[in-house]
Amino acid sequence: MTRTHLKTLHPVLQERVLTAVRTAMRAQSRSLSGGQGHGLTFGVETAVATFTSGGDLAFVLAAFTDLGRTEYREGHRVDALRSILTIGAQTLWATLVEHPGPAEPPELYVIAAALFGYVDALAGAAAEGYLDEQRDAAHDWAQVRRRLITLLVQPDPPPEPALQSAAEAARWPLPPRLCAVSVEGTDAEHLARAAGAATIATVIDGATRLLCPSPSTLERALSGRRAAIGPLVPLRSARESYRISRRALALQQSGTLPDGVLNCDDHLVALLLAWEPGVADRLADRALAPLAAAGPRSRRVLAETLHAWLRSQGEVIPAAALLHTHPQTVRYRLRRLRELFGPSLDDPDTRLSLQLALQVSSSRASSKM
Repeated sequence: MTRTHLKTLHPVLQERVLTAVRTAMRAQSRSLSGGQGHGLTFGVETAVATFTSGGDLAFVLAAFTDLGRTEYREGHRVDALRSILTIGAQTLWATLVEHPGPAEPPELYVIAAALFGYVDALAGAAAEGYLDEQRDAAHDWAQVRRRLITLLVQPDPPPEPALQSAAEAARWPLPPRLCAVSVEGTDAEHLARAAGAATIATVIDGATRLLCPSPSTLERALSGRRAAIGPLVPLRSARESYRISRRALALQQSGTLPDGVLNCDDHLVALLLAWEPGVADRLADRALAPLAAAGPRSRRVLAETLHAWLRSQGEVIPAAALLHTHPQTVRYRLRRLRELFGPSLDDPDTRLSLQLALQVSSSRASSKM
């Protein structure tokens, strides 16, 4: 079959292929008049013309790369376009078989191989365009959602219209309440999908930060990770939840807070004591200074007794039970503590400072073990 014969068949080939493609599009419930309909018509016309006349292959490949991009933008799957291409190729081949001209069967086999190789190249170009558009769209989504999260957690959130505009761009309806979550790792998109459609995420300072209106869905999605779920707060207080979760994750990574998925509301005292480096240590050193007058061994025993007594609301018998010792022993130690601390042991503020200081001291001792 000569190139001249193929050119002669061009009008018939083009009409039949276009008819078959349009029928296939109707079967997929796709528009023939929209951008993709016009694009496919142009693509088919260009593909048939290039195959029959030996035109510029780069041009037709570029056309199908654009078609692949349009497939993604219009919400179709890339294999839907491939199936249409296959139908077009089968129609073209059937027409060539009907009008072989002077060709012998071996020549038809060569043309068949060339045709289906050609269609594979077009399908490959479409797939490349589809994936390129998918990557670009994912990047765009990441950008607009990062902007929204940044607006919500910055020190001074913008006015309502600006927030609403950013939320609409991110296709995320602003909830009345939300929590911020800090997660070790940078796979933000994966974590957002696992947490559910109502969650958005981005990477800030080397960790994933999520915003979620319902923390009840998070623990399973974050299982096996270091993650800190901030408190549920009104929308305009998102920064408060963000700062707490951010600090909690940092304390997990330093070993101060336990690993796994933790609820920040269950660790507020530990967060308070560790919030500003050095302040808790200063509190412990000042509040427990009177114990310095006792020897090292006696100091440890007296600190344990004082801690148990404070946790027992100043009751001797419950304190003795916590210490696994006799109440009379506790009374003896309390007399020594009153000698060291004086009447301040009966002051509520002093008791609060002592209990916090003893917790800090206990945490310091544990971290050295």
